[in-house]
Amino acid sequence: MTGTPQDDALTPWSALTGVAAVRIAPLRRPVDATVVVPGSKSVSNRALILAGMATGRTRLTGLLRSDDTYWCADALRRLGCGVAFEGLDATIEGIGRRRPRSGIVHVGSAGTVARFLPPFLAAGEAGRWTVTASRQMSKRPVAPLFEALRQGGATIAFAGAEGCFPAIIDGGSFAGGPIAMSGKVSSQFISGLLLGAPQSRLGVDLVVAGGIVQSDYVRITLDAMRHFGAEIEVDDGLSRFTVQPSGYRAADLAVEADASTATYFAALAAVTAGRMEMPNLTAGTRQPDYLFLEILERLGAKVERGSQRTIVTGPERLRGGFTVDMKPLSDATLTLAAIAPFADAPITITGVAHIRHHESDRIAAICQSLAKADVPVEEHADGLTVSPSQPGFAVLDTYEDHRVAMALAVMGVAGAGVELRDPGCVSKTCPSFFELLAALGVGVTQIA
Repeated sequence: MTGTPQDDALTPWSALTGVAAVRIAPLRRPVDATVVVPGSKSVSNRALILAGMATGRTRLTGLLRSDDTYWCADALRRLGCGVAFEGLDATIEGIGRRRPRSGIVHVGSAGTVARFLPPFLAAGEAGRWTVTASRQMSKRPVAPLFEALRQGGATIAFAGAEGCFPAIIDGGSFAGGPIAMSGKVSSQFISGLLLGAPQSRLGVDLVVAGGIVQSDYVRITLDAMRHFGAEIEVDDGLSRFTVQPSGYRAADLAVEADASTATYFAALAAVTAGRMEMPNLTAGTRQPDYLFLEILERLGAKVERGSQRTIVTGPERLRGGFTVDMKPLSDATLTLAAIAPFADAPITITGVAHIRHHESDRIAAICQSLAKADVPVEEHADGLTVSPSQPGFAVLDTYEDHRVAMALAVMGVAGAGVELRDPGCVSKTCPSFFELLAALGVGVTQIA
């Protein structure tokens, strides 16, 4: 333990434990490398939890090993699942609707686990479960999910603030039936309810109003559910879902590369006029952050998309002078903001007001960080505008946010360097991030 605020989110898979900061040196040459991008967090946690809630044995390959997936696996073990890891592969012995009578499950700062697990607890066999979370995660309201579960009969109480963790969930209380939710806040609330629906007694007829933020992640959820045997009907607009109480069956699955993590390496190629080949990132993915490659093309980069690999080659200088709505791929907002100073004209990002409620207020965090690096930046309610500049060296906070840390590291590589406090937060989705940077020839110095 380091004594830092995120101690209750640390796991045996956490990187940089005891490291107070890392210093990133500027790279004075183009990047030219091949990087095997770690597995998708979104797919890994969906696959893990569905394998655990299925009947039978599932083999998962190419999993992400990070803090988020550790907490998912730990929760499954506490519920009685067999979970055996071999490197990036795992064998899961599912429990179906069976549950121990009671217990405590800690989800750390894993937002997906925090949203995906409660429906399974409420829909499974009778019992009482307390779900705790890190201090950071406990500040993030999960009320829309709990309210939807209550519409289906779920009994949920709170040990602290209403709608936040710790939550006390009664097993066997979620019957299902007609449920209405808003899709404007987070796609994870929709995904969580859908994932648990096949284990409810009645199934679920879900109506979603107002469209869905990052709807592609709901499509990823539906793909995963069907892979494990769920029976689902959905309209083309993702506004009505009918899920039968079919349960889940074991089914082996290979996890694809994480398109969100890939944005940092693609951005490095673009901003250094270099070349980056990612052999396990392919054009067939549903992950919305793969669309970041289209933004790099607007910036002047060349992108080669294929069924076996993706290659990004950067221009002599990035082209700016445009506005882009990042709502469909909001996790890549900070990646674009980090390389925007190096463009030849301002870049405005819109449509991402909801990222103020992620691990940090990401709009405020990136604006404050850019300003400290002498980058002209204007903060808006739903985004920001970044003007051309040469970022200076700065010592910056990571705000306990993995995406802040990785984006600012990219800026430091392309600029005058950067020192990042509490760098271990990258363990949430990419514990090997700074090792991968060092393998590219970037100077990475740990500071105790």
